[in-house]
Amino acid sequence: MYYSIDINFFYSKDNLVALHFKYDQARRRFVEWAPNEIAVVPDFHKRILFSDEAHFWLNGYVNKQNCRIWSEANPQVYVEAPLHPEKLTVWCALWAGGMIGPYFFKNHEGHNFTVNGDRYRAMITNFFHS
Repeated sequence: MYYSIDINFFYSKDNLVALHFKYDQARRRFVEWAPNEIAVVPDFHKRILFSDEAHFWLNGYVNKQNCRIWSEANPQVYVEAPLHPEKLTVWCALWAGGMIGPYFFKNHEGHNFTVNGDRYRAMITNFFHS
């Protein structure tokens, strides 16, 4: 919990995610690989995609871990929510050429579904090959 003297508002903030040692080698390989690619491929920076997905709960629930709440009072708010509310997952990407997406994770009948590794891979493959 933090307090801003300038505007007299409280705000809550997410915590940082820890870097795990099990990914150290992958990070090192990238650090060794990237400078060579930048030197060899002139438009390497134009081939980089930054992507993310977000979940939108259809009942109006907001995940408190992904949200900042600003208020004049200390935001000690409790919100009741169902255990597994229906949600829609949306994916987007940014690159040198602009924005790609949004892509809504839905099945053939138009119903929302849970995203797993296989569905995510299928979305990426279909999105870039169509």
